[in-house]
Amino acid sequence: MKLKVGLVLLVIGLLAVVSMTAMAQDVPREDTLIFDFDRTVTDPNNYNPFTPAGSTNRGNGAHQAMWEPLFILNYESGMIDPWLGLSFTPNDTLDVWTLTLREGVTWSDGEAFNAEDVVFTIEMLLADETATLLNAVDMQQWVESVEQVDDLTVQFNLTAPNPRFQLDYFSVRNTNSLLIMPEHIWAGQDALTFTFFDEEQGWPIGTGPYTLTRTATTRFVWDRDDSWWGAETGFLDLPEPLRLIWLSTTTEDTRVQLISNDEVDIANSVSLIAFETIQERNPNVSAWESDLPYAWADPCPRQLDINTTVAPWDNPNMRRALSLIVDREEIIDFAYEGTTQPSRSMFVEYGAMDPYIDAIVEAGFGLPLNADVEAAQALIEGEGWTLNGDFYERDGERLTLNVLVNNASTEYTNTVDVVVEQFIDAGIDAAARPVDNSTFWGSAAPTGDYEVTYGWLSCASVNEPWASMNRYTSRFVAPVGEPAPGINNTGRWDTEGTAAYTAIVEEIGTLPLGDPQIVDLVVEAYALIDAETPIIPLVQATKLLPFTTTFWTGWPTTENNFNHPAFWWNSAHQIIHNIERAG
Repeated sequence: MKLKVGLVLLVIGLLAVVSMTAMAQDVPREDTLIFDFDRTVTDPNNYNPFTPAGSTNRGNGAHQAMWEPLFILNYESGMIDPWLGLSFTPNDTLDVWTLTLREGVTWSDGEAFNAEDVVFTIEMLLADETATLLNAVDMQQWVESVEQVDDLTVQFNLTAPNPRFQLDYFSVRNTNSLLIMPEHIWAGQDALTFTFFDEEQGWPIGTGPYTLTRTATTRFVWDRDDSWWGAETGFLDLPEPLRLIWLSTTTEDTRVQLISNDEVDIANSVSLIAFETIQERNPNVSAWESDLPYAWADPCPRQLDINTTVAPWDNPNMRRALSLIVDREEIIDFAYEGTTQPSRSMFVEYGAMDPYIDAIVEAGFGLPLNADVEAAQALIEGEGWTLNGDFYERDGERLTLNVLVNNASTEYTNTVDVVVEQFIDAGIDAAARPVDNSTFWGSAAPTGDYEVTYGWLSCASVNEPWASMNRYTSRFVAPVGEPAPGINNTGRWDTEGTAAYTAIVEEIGTLPLGDPQIVDLVVEAYALIDAETPIIPLVQATKLLPFTTTFWTGWPTTENNFNHPAFWWNSAHQIIHNIERAG
């Protein structure tokens, strides 16, 4: 049955390519750069990047080709590269930051991009009483006021010192950055309902070198704007592709077929065996690493978040039991085919994070590679549960557990299958609860509609610990059923331990980057996570991203490491500008 379903989806994907090709005959294939998009968009005509419905459209080319960031964190150099912004500097006390914009930037409709747009966007987020717009909660936490100094200068007056303000919100630290919207279009709109899409008006627009020309649930076409400001001002040459296409694929089989046939130029992550199959069929295919493991280390470690309001998982001992049941070696072997490594903490295993991770491990709060089922069962039985046959029962009720998972990737579902089997073997009647991408991010995860969920909800830190730790502070606690601000602390961890943790994390947030006090404070805070187990870190994330050089060269690799290869990020502008025609 799986094979039949895969073949049906493959045929659908190929028909989408045929349809797309028929509509795009005016641009030759050799001038068209085609990206894989690993999901189907529910609302392809919503380009409001601050709402759940619109923000899922960012990765279909909107923030890679149309919306440009102010700055881009370069993972390879460790520097913050300027883009729309030239500089972003703090005062001596780190509570006033001054942004200087690049001169000559324009929106694609010819209007100037300037300080008015920045001030408007930030004030819009500050005014969001629901705190549900993306980045609203961040700006409300940190920005007291924002003011225009002149056409190219903006001053941010913060609520407290923040050495990370530029890094965290305006530098594509990971995936997204806070996007600036055109004041001349957004003024007077209801930001909670505005879709920023109108074919007659030519919306959406951005400052980037491509404009949206065709949209559908499975295909998005962007054509080059030859009057792009960057070429006009000498910032950068026009990118070489005349057309960019994001083509939706939902199965690994489809990706294998399309990139093997050069019908996409770069694909989302595939398994090792799939990558080896692709290389056998297409000798022009390579990846970030030229040899095993081939993959790039993604900054979003995988984990389980536990809804601490749902019995019996509101009991820390029961949550700790779940953690002890998890066998990370099995996850690596069966879900990742050996292409990743176990997590030792909630943090990504980048070199800059080593001092914090090492200190956590040395303090005895590191995570084991293998399960300790006996210790887990002792905790469960200590809470009054008795093993009856295969599963635990108490007062005639079986111990059950549903694990919410986004079904957009086989990586996610394969991992949850392994974890669910581990829980079952330990006596918990567990089951996976797969939902589509829109449901996962739009409602289920933010509202706490789960017992346990698989994902990467602590993803944030890449070179310092505060960004990830802040996501679990008490300031983000919301009632179940209401969206958690910024999709933070969705498990509603809200105890005396949370309050103590929050106070420590807030202190970390005021210290300069690299301050020697931070390591000890991280350990002190992490002791509370270890004791109460609101999350269960699993493994590091890796992305094995096959690309073909049949039509295009210049892809990011360990040898050509101008930046990392995450082409679904806001930093993908750098990739598009580095791509060159083959031959």
